[in-house]
Amino acid sequence: MNGDVTATSASGDADILDAESAGRLAVRGGAMRIAGYLGGSLAGLGAAALLYRHLGLHGVGRYGLILALVGIIGGFSDLGLTVVGVRTASTLETAERTAMLRDLLGLRLVLTVAGIVIIALICLPVYPSVIAAGVAIGGVGLLLQVWLDNFIVSLIVSLRMGLVAAIQFGINFAAAVLTVVLVLAGAQLLGFVAISIPVGVGALAFATHALRGERALTPSYDAARWRAMFARSLVYSAAIAAATLYFYAAIVLTSLLASRDQLGYFQLSFRVTTVLTIVPALLSGSALPIFARAARDDAQRLGHALSRVFEVALLLGAWVAITLGIGARFAVELVGGSSGQHNFLPAAPVLVFQAVALGGTFVSSVAQYGLLSLALNRRILLINVGGLAGAIVLMCVLIPLDGARGAAIATMVGELSAAVAAWVALCTARPELRPSLRIVPGIAAASLAGCAPLLIGSLPVVARVALSSVLFLAVVLATRSYPREISELLPRRLRPLLRGR
Repeated sequence: MNGDVTATSASGDADILDAESAGRLAVRGGAMRIAGYLGGSLAGLGAAALLYRHLGLHGVGRYGLILALVGIIGGFSDLGLTVVGVRTASTLETAERTAMLRDLLGLRLVLTVAGIVIIALICLPVYPSVIAAGVAIGGVGLLLQVWLDNFIVSLIVSLRMGLVAAIQFGINFAAAVLTVVLVLAGAQLLGFVAISIPVGVGALAFATHALRGERALTPSYDAARWRAMFARSLVYSAAIAAATLYFYAAIVLTSLLASRDQLGYFQLSFRVTTVLTIVPALLSGSALPIFARAARDDAQRLGHALSRVFEVALLLGAWVAITLGIGARFAVELVGGSSGQHNFLPAAPVLVFQAVALGGTFVSSVAQYGLLSLALNRRILLINVGGLAGAIVLMCVLIPLDGARGAAIATMVGELSAAVAAWVALCTARPELRPSLRIVPGIAAASLAGCAPLLIGSLPVVARVALSSVLFLAVVLATRSYPREISELLPRRLRPLLRGR
């Protein structure tokens, strides 16, 4: 399939987005990206189990704080420009697209360097010097990631999701291998922060080879075009700034308002859910080129696409939330340990609340990308700023009272509220895009069935998780609460099993 997509793209990237097969390719591409990401991330969690035992509770807290601060730099240097780049590139011809992406790359590199310097200087009087050093080291890896992200936009717009999935899998798998090597070598905290540098170099080299001859790979620096780019995306950039602060606010506020132990508990929970938080973005982001082209040309097609992706997000979000919530204690013991200085068991209830929040993220992301495809950026800004303000107030109240669990409760409330607000904003702006709710009753029934193993107290946690998934899937199949397009992901011989309607 990848070869067909590449060939079509070479003859004109616009053709593939207008083709009838674009939706099917986007579905398969999204599945490949999720599978590739999760495969690499599972290896990453295995490596994290060694890393967390190596660093100990307080070391894990510092490690997570460094990654959160680097993440804030990445969010503010991006300010939604990459996502806007995907949307804009989906509507441009090849020459204009390349020029826009080169401008975007230059702008993001400059903003990233500035962010690294500013955050590192802020850290010096607030945190131990190792935190500032970690931000500087992690910032180098972030610069490589920024360059890679720009190349990935080109691959996404041409629907070459197989290559994107391979890059994402390679990044996570290589990072996991290097983590294990450094643990065995007895490395200190900053050594693990530096892993992003060799991994970024390798991934960037691979992407450069894939795009060689198709587009210019160097950044361009033009202040006038940068100002125009900012002007077009200013409102959305402000919305992304609020979303970035919201995503990492819990870690930063926990580091300031709670003990080092509580920071360690929250970081472990955050690490587990972060692996899965990317999945909603991959799912909806893979469909963004289709959303953007349909928003420009065909409202009916956009409504159909949004409805189908919503159904997939609801199905996956419910299953992931239930599975992770039931298996929270097992996940904590597996990743962090449960004895001595490696006793992370108090993180289990924290992870339960984070699991529910993750379910909300799946549903919210579809509406957010729908709003973006329609350039309804002011509505996104209102949702994100309101969510940030509410979450910070709630965190400032709950973290001093209940530490890591208070931070998780605030996060859960914020994510569920954002999901509701995003869909209300989309449906009130364009009522014709209201998604079909035909599978909602079935998913609700499947969710109740999936929670039933909690009533069996003597059942081992692994058996509970397995039984929960079986019951959930059984009800989904019995009520046919799944999108029809899912059958396209199955081998041909199995497709009739999901087409019996």
